[in-house]
Amino acid sequence: MPRTIWSGAISFGLVTVPIHVVSATEDHSLRFHQYHLEDMGRVRVRKYCELEDREVTQDEIGKGYELSKDTVIPVLDEELRELPLPTAKAIEIEGFVPLASIDPMGIGEGYYLQPDGQVAAKPYKLLRQALERSSKVAVAKYAWSGRERLGMLRVREEVIVLHAMRWPDEIRDPSELAPRGIELSEDEITEAEQLIDRLTRDDLEGEEFQDHYTEALHEVIEAKQEGHAPPAAGEAGEAEEEPGKVLDLMAALQQSVAKAKASRGEGDEADVHDLPRKKTAARKTAKKQPAKKTSAKRTAAKETTKKTAAKKTTPRKPRRSA
Repeated sequence: MPRTIWSGAISFGLVTVPIHVVSATEDHSLRFHQYHLEDMGRVRVRKYCELEDREVTQDEIGKGYELSKDTVIPVLDEELRELPLPTAKAIEIEGFVPLASIDPMGIGEGYYLQPDGQVAAKPYKLLRQALERSSKVAVAKYAWSGRERLGMLRVREEVIVLHAMRWPDEIRDPSELAPRGIELSEDEITEAEQLIDRLTRDDLEGEEFQDHYTEALHEVIEAKQEGHAPPAAGEAGEAEEEPGKVLDLMAALQQSVAKAKASRGEGDEADVHDLPRKKTAARKTAKKQPAKKTSAKRTAAKETTKKTAAKKTTPRKPRRSA
């Protein structure tokens, strides 16, 4: 069971739900320390006091706010914990909004909220089910680590999740980064939509959603531990386009769609692009049909002409079929 990160309560109108905050994610990446490569001695960062010119322990270190170069205001952890804020020990729900109205750029780390004892079980379940049925998320404020934060509450299975959020003014305006003067054809957009359709899936399960970098690091460490050379790098992928080279966007999209189809075992018959050959053939046939509708007089005249020509012409031997 993960340890408790923070304890407090969810304030939902006049309803209070005591909770524990626990981590919702795990970090499986490998951690490296710094070493002196010559003798593999551990390299550490030591904390020194500039005035006393000596190393200090963690117990002697605290926070301070620098007003000027010569004036620093000390701030104790106890003072931060006792700030006169309603969010100091509570997650204050400010309102409810559709999830689609929240910019994912502002959504951060997620934490599970666990009800604190049997007393909190019923109001906790009430809030969870109300959130679930409303199809909305709660926007709340809370204070952690010396600052007030914005958060989002949502439901994941049977548990309420708290996501840290950035304040709106902390998200930079991206408008100046958008490319200007670029025109796209409808064919290019349609081809890109087909590529998205080919790559659409229902979940994130599969080989392509595994951390192969960490797996490769484990193989390198195991090989070196056993005295072997690290595994050789795999074959390089497709050659990348040279910087500044003009890309044939349509060709790249079509190749990507074909590659996506091949990876799913689909053949060319999956294409729905109809060529206009059948339509052309139908038109030619339609033009020839009226020629069959001749009058009886014309038909009789043609038959008489054929008989006359047959009497005047010398009969030929029939040709052999090939």
